Amino acid sequence: MNLVYPFLLYLHIFSVILSVGPFFILLPLLKKLEGAGPGHEEAYLDTFRAAVRLAKHAGHVVVVTGVLLVWITKRSWTTSWLLTTIVILICSLYFLARAFSPTIRRFQDPEEQRAELTSKLKRTIWIYLALMLSMLWFMVAKPQLWT
Repeated sequence: MNLVYPFLLYLHIFSVILSVGPFFILLPLLKKLEGAGPGHEEAYLDTFRAAVRLAKHAGHVVVVTGVLLVWITKRSWTTSWLLTTIVILICSLYFLARAFSPTIRRFQDPEEQRAELTSKLKRTIWIYLALMLSMLWFMVAKPQLWT
């Protein structure tokens, strides 16, 4: 456990960074997407797709390392902060799967209002970040919500 625990913890934290970090970069990119022409728009959308793909794959590592960390430390799965984090994780996975890709695909329809789609992407990023940062808070603070 002496070598395994720090390695898993590092991998867990690093994968969280990969799941959250790119979305902070996407916020300023939205401004450029609003005024982008057809040629540049696709490049910006590719960046969004890549960020979502990275978050999904990093999320797999977060889950696997998290399960292993709980198993190694012999924590109870009924610990309040852990259960709350799992609930938020399930919500964020569902949200990630349903929120970004359909909106990004709608950009290919020339009839769609670009400003409306960009606004929806911005709102989606903030909701995802709120979910992820609340999970991060539960994992770091480990509050006891019930006994």
